[in-house]
Amino acid sequence: MNNNIFVIHGHDSVALLEIKEFLRKLGLNPIVLQDLPNRNMTVIEKFEKYASSCVFAIAILTPDDMQAEKLDSANKYRARQNVILEAGWFMGKLGRQRVMLLHKGDVEFPSDIFGVLYLSFDKTIMDASEKLRDELVAQGLI
Repeated sequence: MNNNIFVIHGHDSVALLEIKEFLRKLGLNPIVLQDLPNRNMTVIEKFEKYASSCVFAIAILTPDDMQAEKLDSANKYRARQNVILEAGWFMGKLGRQRVMLLHKGDVEFPSDIFGVLYLSFDKTIMDASEKLRDELVAQGLI
């Protein structure tokens, strides 16, 4: 088994840097789409090429977008739509047991997503580091 972990992210660059550093310290290889060469591929082609070599995926759900259910309701925050789409792609490819959702604060979850591994963090990825490490050990990745 390889040690490629696909990292799905939105706009929180600090959380992205933290998870990459955390995974590297564990001897794992974080695969982040924006860090890889385009090679004249569309985004979806690039995603399919690099994602196919991964054995686990971590999606960082951060409150990047605002959504209101109704005009008179309070605004809610949600993750970027690419994060949700890519997490779903990995659930189909690897099975939901090999997808971890890390969510920051009070971010809206898509319906029917429970049953997928998820951990929360308040300020930094390190808030969830012990539990995340335990899950990676349980998956046989470290």
